[in-house]
Amino acid sequence: MPRTASDLIAAEDRLGARNYKPLDVVLSHGNGAWVTDVDGARYLDCLSAYSAVNQGHCHPRILSALTAQAGRLALTSRAFRNDRLADLYEALHALTGARKVLPMNSGAEAVETALKAARKWGYEVKGVAPGKAEVIVCSDNFHGRTISIVGFSTDPESRENFGPFAPGFRVVPFGDAEAFERAIGPDTVAFLAEPIQGEAGVVVPPDGYLRRVRAACDRHRVLMVMDEIQTGLGRTGRMLAQSHEDVEADVTLLGKALSGGFYPVSAVLARGDALDVFAPGQHGSTFGGNPLACAVACAALDVLVDEGLCANAEARGAQLRDGFESLGGPVTAVRGRGLMLALDVDPAWGSARDACESLRRHGVLAKDTHGITVRVSPPLVVTEGECDWALGRFSAALSAPPNR
Repeated sequence: MPRTASDLIAAEDRLGARNYKPLDVVLSHGNGAWVTDVDGARYLDCLSAYSAVNQGHCHPRILSALTAQAGRLALTSRAFRNDRLADLYEALHALTGARKVLPMNSGAEAVETALKAARKWGYEVKGVAPGKAEVIVCSDNFHGRTISIVGFSTDPESRENFGPFAPGFRVVPFGDAEAFERAIGPDTVAFLAEPIQGEAGVVVPPDGYLRRVRAACDRHRVLMVMDEIQTGLGRTGRMLAQSHEDVEADVTLLGKALSGGFYPVSAVLARGDALDVFAPGQHGSTFGGNPLACAVACAALDVLVDEGLCANAEARGAQLRDGFESLGGPVTAVRGRGLMLALDVDPAWGSARDACESLRRHGVLAKDTHGITVRVSPPLVVTEGECDWALGRFSAALSAPPNR
């Protein structure tokens, strides 16, 4: 006898840690841009697991690669070589021009890897005094949930009662290239930022910001590290969001869509010598670069290229943005790039959570953040017709104040 949604929710609430507050929809199937709950109701997914499902749910080519590789060889550890790792290295090199690649699993692991590499590079290449290396980060950043990462977060909910935190980080305002350059000192080894801040509410920096940051990094011999875990692999209409300003970071971090949502895969990419500082035994991961992950990631990258998903993200993003800007009503602001969009709602109408609850009742799943912002990021396979349908649902969902 299938368990009901209420039974499953009750079991989660009884046994699970309370570190999430999801919408009360229990999903059981997914295909393309759509998901289905245990009661058979269908929804247009406008979150895409924070960009992890850029290629759409259960993409058949990635699924085929996963199942074929799982039947051959899934894990060896990096104590031995496997026949799929070189394929992933070559695919990422061809797609991004990366000179060196270090595969990991989660996005946070990629960030931690980059921080370790930047500090080691600072000591061994730049000549910073031992124990003095400093990394500059941005206010309102989101790079993961590890102790070191939340230590340089400016979000009180991320930091509160998790200290003490590691030193060596300086925070500057996001989007202010002058403030960044003023903060650079002799011990600065790297600048870590998202090209567009996702969790902060899809905050797009001023035009030219990344170019000015790149120039400052070059002047002061500082590594530019771009966290493209959410923005990368087509989400903003380009393979990498940094390319909107024709910028190349010294280190680029990928994750989420690198597996098409099937399996945790992340990677640290370096165009210069940042990853050359690692020697055998100094950094690693049992699962990082395993053959199953490599097969999945290669298929996920092929789908992005072969199906023209960057171009579709740009076109469908423009369609949705135009539609959102004409909604009126409680929508006070629309921003984003490609299919990484956000709407702000008037607090007098209700909260972003109210908006997401109303959208759910109208067949659309989206995510609220920071009280007034609704994030809208459907899979990159979404069609023109599906976007038209979604705009109608948004209009209906936001037409009347929520019931309180």
